[in-house]
Amino acid sequence: MALTRSFKETVQARVARDPAFKQALLSEGVNALLEGDLDIGKAVLRDYINATIGFDSLAAATGTPAKSLMRMFGPRGNPNASNLFAVIGCLQRESGVTLEVRAA
Repeated sequence: MALTRSFKETVQARVARDPAFKQALLSEGVNALLEGDLDIGKAVLRDYINATIGFDSLAAATGTPAKSLMRMFGPRGNPNASNLFAVIGCLQRESGVTLEVRAA
């Protein structure tokens, strides 16, 4: 049986080589949250964080401990609005992407 790369490594490689994918991943994570799908939104943002800034750098940028951030974006995490928007703001600054909300 052939060895395959882990999902995390695959996402990291794609984010590194494809700026449009990186932007779409961040956008999809936030859109899922806005649509009320907290589990999917947290999972996508967790993948995005792991593939880009990492939890240690995010912790330094937000002033929230890395372990708290990991729990927040884990399957049973329940981020409060203040922490969630601080993270999203940091991710936007780090990526150079500005997300906008529009009524559909």
